[in-house]
Amino acid sequence: MAEDPITVLLIDDQPMIAEAVRRMLLPEQDITFHYCSDPTQALKVAKSCQPTIILQDLVMPEMEGLVLVRFLRAENAPTKDIPLIVLSSKEEPLIKAKAFALGANDYVVKLPDKAELIARIRYHSKAYANLLKRNEAEAILQAENLRMSKELEMLRQMQRMILPTSEELEAIVDLEIAGYMEPADEVGGDYYDILSTDDIVTIAIGDVTGHGLESGILMVMTQTAVRTLKEIRELDPVKFLDALNRTIYKNVRRMNSEKNLTLVVLTYSKGKISISGQHEETIVVRNGGDIERVNTMDLGFPIGLEEEISDFINHTIIQLNSGDGVVLYTDGIPEAYNIEKAQYGIERFCEVISQNWHDSAEQIKSAIIHDVKQFIGTQKVFDDITLVVIKQKEIENQEIFDHQESSEKELAEEEEPFEEELLFEEVKLKPNKRKRLGFFRR
Repeated sequence: MAEDPITVLLIDDQPMIAEAVRRMLLPEQDITFHYCSDPTQALKVAKSCQPTIILQDLVMPEMEGLVLVRFLRAENAPTKDIPLIVLSSKEEPLIKAKAFALGANDYVVKLPDKAELIARIRYHSKAYANLLKRNEAEAILQAENLRMSKELEMLRQMQRMILPTSEELEAIVDLEIAGYMEPADEVGGDYYDILSTDDIVTIAIGDVTGHGLESGILMVMTQTAVRTLKEIRELDPVKFLDALNRTIYKNVRRMNSEKNLTLVVLTYSKGKISISGQHEETIVVRNGGDIERVNTMDLGFPIGLEEEISDFINHTIIQLNSGDGVVLYTDGIPEAYNIEKAQYGIERFCEVISQNWHDSAEQIKSAIIHDVKQFIGTQKVFDDITLVVIKQKEIENQEIFDHQESSEKELAEEEEPFEEELLFEEVKLKPNKRKRLGFFRR
């Protein structure tokens, strides 16, 4: 491999010394020699010839040598990083120490042996060439990091933009809903969405493995797929999650990625919620604050891990009365750690929910997030935190409402089922084909 070319600049008031150095270097094909006899012009000449090493006399009539060293090493000087060898007829330790203190790289009593001088020139020039290459690589890396940071920020903004708006949530007549999402990194892998069409509300929450760009892209893919299935009125939980899984699975394989996600989908209509998909526990909260924890392990399969998961999809149905509700979350809440390495835990989480259930969904959400952050304290947050609080609004004349619902049910038994009613048909379990995976999110 060819060596980097070397350019030598000699600053010395004696032409005889310059000629001697020139003759020493003349046989070296990769070394170019430049000479400056006036130290007051040294910076100007150096800027012009771009040396890889400077040889400087210590005793000159126009300028004291150590003063020139200071000028050459000034912070704004173009020569501040160029290797500098001080040439002197005196071998005095004190002068050497001052020269090194001002930034000289080497000190040679002139004139040295030819082989020694060339060896020192090559050694320092190579070090300088490596420094330039390292600086160039760092500049490229910084530019690339800046570009990636901008791209990640754009993706983060996109994630924020596709979250449900307060106007959309307020338009849902029967439910109070409050959501919160905070990524641990620039781009998170958590996902949640609330979509309402024809008085049927779909609530989804998921957690992509890892963080960063790939996880963020997969989160956006999932949101798009869920919204598409919602818009085409796909109500069957098996078909819904199966189509979603195949879409994500094929995209993940195209990306040559090993990402997957947990995902639970809730479908609400007229006080009933269908729950399907494998994720963290779904917390059902009754009007007085009593907690019911629904294990979703047998309701689905990790999305994007296998191409065919229809045999593993099931659903369960929950009845909500006035003041009842559901809390959804990702593992960033119960698995949060504080500085003492203690874990927040599901029990404390449920206790905070129960104690604040008399408040609005927004207030409950705020109370939970406040308690989690207070628990974490100064500890670095390592995982995304996502929370959705859903609360059935108070129904006036609950007894009349229940009577009407009973009458509608009796009438429905005499008629063909509507599409909406298919949401709440029980799906038979297939235990012989079910898998339990507790490790997939690590």
